[in-house]
Amino acid sequence: MAEIKNYTMNFGPQHPAAHGVLRLVLELDGEVVERADPHIGLLHRGTEKLAEHKTFLQAMPYMDRLDYVSPMCNEHAYVMAVEKLAGIEVPIRAQYIRVMYDEITRVLNHLLWLGAVGIDLGAMTMFFYTFRDREDLMDAYEAVAGARLHAAYYRPGGVYRDLPEAMPHYKESKIHNAADVKRMNENRQGSLLDFIEDFTVRFPKHIDEFETLLTDNRIWKQRTVGIGVVTPERAMALGFTGPMLRGSGIAWDLRKKQPYEVYDKMDFDIPVGVEGDCYDRYLVRVEEMRQSLRIIRQCVDWLRKNPGPVMADDLKYAPPKREAMKQNMEELIHHFKFFTEGMHVPAGEVYSAVEHPKGEFGIYLASDGANKPYRMKIRAPGFTHLSSLDEMVRGHMIADVVAIIGTQDIVFGEVDR
Repeated sequence: MAEIKNYTMNFGPQHPAAHGVLRLVLELDGEVVERADPHIGLLHRGTEKLAEHKTFLQAMPYMDRLDYVSPMCNEHAYVMAVEKLAGIEVPIRAQYIRVMYDEITRVLNHLLWLGAVGIDLGAMTMFFYTFRDREDLMDAYEAVAGARLHAAYYRPGGVYRDLPEAMPHYKESKIHNAADVKRMNENRQGSLLDFIEDFTVRFPKHIDEFETLLTDNRIWKQRTVGIGVVTPERAMALGFTGPMLRGSGIAWDLRKKQPYEVYDKMDFDIPVGVEGDCYDRYLVRVEEMRQSLRIIRQCVDWLRKNPGPVMADDLKYAPPKREAMKQNMEELIHHFKFFTEGMHVPAGEVYSAVEHPKGEFGIYLASDGANKPYRMKIRAPGFTHLSSLDEMVRGHMIADVVAIIGTQDIVFGEVDR
């Protein structure tokens, strides 16, 4: 009698649920996965090597392109590493702005994740709902940085500029008449802080809508409950961080355990799962959005009452003011030197990590006293999570592989770097 052999199949890189350029070689017994071998590197752009040939300031925009769903959190880890090496004091207002934008980024990340994993598992409507809400937060990005995605807003020493006093308004066009425009501009009459506050008031109802659609939906539960279970012990052994670790029942969050910036002044809770399956990871991320709104609200209140500088005044690490630069020769020379030669950071090595929406995002930076990083190593949470995929999918069906990759929240910009 002929032997029955397992057969292998490529899942991706064209598959829409492979989230980018993952080539997953699945060894199958019928429809049951015996082994999964992730082949990565199809989006490798050499970010860590490129940073060695750029000044400390020029290397910063590369961070946006790592996890391109949560750009400002990547920037945050990098600028904190440079600040630690150089001993830069960041003004308190800049710290509050950073924390507020970190949380806006967390909501943006989880919205895209929820829409994408919804589509992966057949809940098409989720995608439209989540992108509707992302639009407002993208406008908040654009208001401070001029870009909707690759913001490059954080700087070693603070942020690029203070929050604007007015929001851009929609204008009449072929597709929007006067009544439409009036309705669309209703929440744009005040400052950026008013706009963000208005979002925090409206958005909880939208999260309730997401939960109405999914949380008790029997198809959703059949696709996620008991799928990809990771015990707390294995989650720690595999190096999980972020919602992956908290979904397995371990309350580890850098914002609480190793607070940076002004997180120690914030009042928020850490959602934790019980079973460690895909459903718990979904619940953790949904609750994280609610907690982020609490933090954003606290930041908005503080920023309203406390004006002040948003950039360190140490001229070795900060450019001169533009007005001074246009009137004074010394400032002009300083400006020119600062942006051509760049800042010289004292020799040393440092590791700086933030609680990124996907887990612990860390930057290891080594300096030899020059104007460029000597070495940079990026600790991407997605890379660690993807390495556990084989263990998580064994014994599951092909359809469950989609759910597991989805709830790992993989983005290949940071996996391949």
